[in-house]
Amino acid sequence: MINRWIDGTLRHARLLLAFARNSLVRDMTFRGNFIVDCISSLAWLTMNLGFYLLIFFHVRSIGASTGWGRDEFYVFLATTWIVNAIVQAFLMPNAQEFSELIRTGGLDYALLKPIDTQFLISFRRVEWASLSNAIAGLGILAYAVWRLSSRTEPPWEFSIGIFLLYGVYLICGVALFYSLIVCLAATSIWLGRNQSLYDFWFYITNFSRYPMEIYQSGWGIPLWYIFTFVFPILVIINVPARLLAQPLSPRQGWEWGLAVFAFIATIVALILSRWVFQRALRSYSSASS
Repeated sequence: MINRWIDGTLRHARLLLAFARNSLVRDMTFRGNFIVDCISSLAWLTMNLGFYLLIFFHVRSIGASTGWGRDEFYVFLATTWIVNAIVQAFLMPNAQEFSELIRTGGLDYALLKPIDTQFLISFRRVEWASLSNAIAGLGILAYAVWRLSSRTEPPWEFSIGIFLLYGVYLICGVALFYSLIVCLAATSIWLGRNQSLYDFWFYITNFSRYPMEIYQSGWGIPLWYIFTFVFPILVIINVPARLLAQPLSPRQGWEWGLAVFAFIATIVALILSRWVFQRALRSYSSASS
């Protein structure tokens, strides 16, 4: 049983590498377009960074007693860029094409392939230009960590374990986004077409782009509750960024509780998205029928 699981995992890993290689060959065929995409993505990130630089020119932190100073927030910002870059490179292009596969009958051919349909539809195309955002995010992250390492009050604690946890929760964040994308894309089977997928995705994920403290007062409290515990969008960036940036020192007990919740929420979300996708496939009628 274990050997069978290992063989299946290795098989899917080889297929993922083949998909990535074929996508890179396709992108390099149109190098001018690839370069323009990279430049436009980096230009948007530069404007985004300039906006926050302007904010921190006027204030020392985002909210009183939150700990999100400039360097801490740069960790948050870099984490946002990295997670979104991975999602936009590996997941969104395939989700956007899903409704076209249904309309044109391409899903019929996918169902006949000797491989898991959800895997094939989710990862068959990679947008390499979007990964330029991840490289920029890693640069900002390295700069922010270097700045935090010289923080004296409160002191920033270096730990290999924290960096490992940061990597784990980056994966959890991508997995949570993936679960949401799968559920949204699966609705295309019931609706026929879902061209507004990207717009809805942009609206709902906007909540993850800021520290959760900004929602913890006034009319923001219902939003904080809904997008933390019902649709756990807020934990996607907040948990890994908080683990690494350490805005509150010493750490508060609820921070570890939030990390445990994020891990459990990831597992539940993956199981739920799998169930939704399989349920949607059972409702699919062949394009030729």
